[in-house]
Amino acid sequence: MNMQLLKDIVIVSPLIALFALSLFPVMIKVFRGNREPNPYVTLFLGFMGLSLATGLTAALSGAKQTAFSGAIVFDGVTAWMSYLVYLITAVSLMLSFDHVATKGRQFAEYVFLMLNSVLGMIVLIMSNDLIVTFIGIETMSLCLYVLCAMGKEDVLSKEAAFKYFVLGSFASAIFLYGVALIYGTVGSTVFPEILEAVGTLISTNKLFLIGLGLVTLGFAFKVSIFPLHAWTPDVYHGAPTPVTAFMATAVKASTFIAFLRLFNSDGYGDAARFQGVLEWLAVLTMLIGNVAAVMQDNFKRMLAYSSVAHSGYLMVGLIAAGFGSNFNAGATSVVFYLFSYSLMTLGTFALVAMFERAENTAMSMDDLKGLAGRYPLLSLSLAILLLSLAGIPPTLGFFGKFYLFSAAIEQDMYWLVFWGVINSVISVYYYLRPIVMMYMTDDQPAEVLGAHLMTRMTVVFTALLVVLLGLASSPVLKAVQRSVVNLF
Repeated sequence: MNMQLLKDIVIVSPLIALFALSLFPVMIKVFRGNREPNPYVTLFLGFMGLSLATGLTAALSGAKQTAFSGAIVFDGVTAWMSYLVYLITAVSLMLSFDHVATKGRQFAEYVFLMLNSVLGMIVLIMSNDLIVTFIGIETMSLCLYVLCAMGKEDVLSKEAAFKYFVLGSFASAIFLYGVALIYGTVGSTVFPEILEAVGTLISTNKLFLIGLGLVTLGFAFKVSIFPLHAWTPDVYHGAPTPVTAFMATAVKASTFIAFLRLFNSDGYGDAARFQGVLEWLAVLTMLIGNVAAVMQDNFKRMLAYSSVAHSGYLMVGLIAAGFGSNFNAGATSVVFYLFSYSLMTLGTFALVAMFERAENTAMSMDDLKGLAGRYPLLSLSLAILLLSLAGIPPTLGFFGKFYLFSAAIEQDMYWLVFWGVINSVISVYYYLRPIVMMYMTDDQPAEVLGAHLMTRMTVVFTALLVVLLGLASSPVLKAVQRSVVNLF
């Protein structure tokens, strides 16, 4: 075998491991005459795939490496974000094992789809070429469309899957048309060559600017940036809660890293109008997400609009990275915020999952009334997670926002930071409302099922991490900085 090909295969070995292990539960089911394997076996095989991929990723960590003629890159950010996606997936599998809408029949297919969605996410994170980026997005998305529809709830999950599929297909077409325009003007789809041409083309070639705008819109759909955010509350509400937790965290993490790679060029500094458009998108995303969240009584939809707002905050760091003089500061703040946001959101959705006792039930704010008296540890954990999402010190969420806004201030983007702070203040209202319900009302809360051992552990463990890592945020930030320095 050609040595270069062997090296390329070694670099993508985590992907091969994920795909190989994802086949095992489905194969067992086939050989058992379409009878569902023991769910513990299926869950174990899913964890095995993630563990093997994690070990291979750790073995490859070190110097930056490229594969398949530069179309794939393995660097510090690849390793960091791969670990984060593996962690999110492991937690999501535990929530799925406990949840009424995903356990039981078709769990083997469910694990297969989730691991292959992760495969698409890792391709997206490792992508160094727009065509490979598109392949990663589609692999991830196609699995998610089916995962949304696999909930046992009769109407909402099917509606969510259909909306996500139709709008996702539309966004993919926009993205691919943008790739075609960029290729037509640059003559390449490889990121380094595109970024090298940005400085001359972005202010002189309108086709290139239109192509870049369309690619940006394609990314914007996946991370719920205004005006392509409208699908988010409906899909997050209708999908099974473990799938919602997976989508709200892992999809955002992998897509923003691909976004970062596209903005790693000094040439964007001359595109003041393009920067202005992105800044307005960030501000409107934050405003619409937070204002809409204030008006929600359904806890899951409130978290969906909250997710939209957090995409707006992440856009602040992305703009600071792409249009400022210090890319590393902006990129570091984005990676750190993705890490903190994922922990907070996973724990919060885990608590939502515990209140869903049947396929057709939804958790409302009223379900939290008096929860502190009956479930003190769960209530304390949820309070910590919500305060962290609001950015209250000394939680991890506070330091995430602090580093994001600091990176923007360093680039003199005071206007953008002003709106970020205003929106953080607005968000405090709807994050404090559930805490008031839990601790300041005497009503009996809705019953939480006692069998959700792994889900309970997720809520408590993520809350603990949010506090501990918040107190030790400086070493974590330095580790992220070291990985970002080697980006490209």
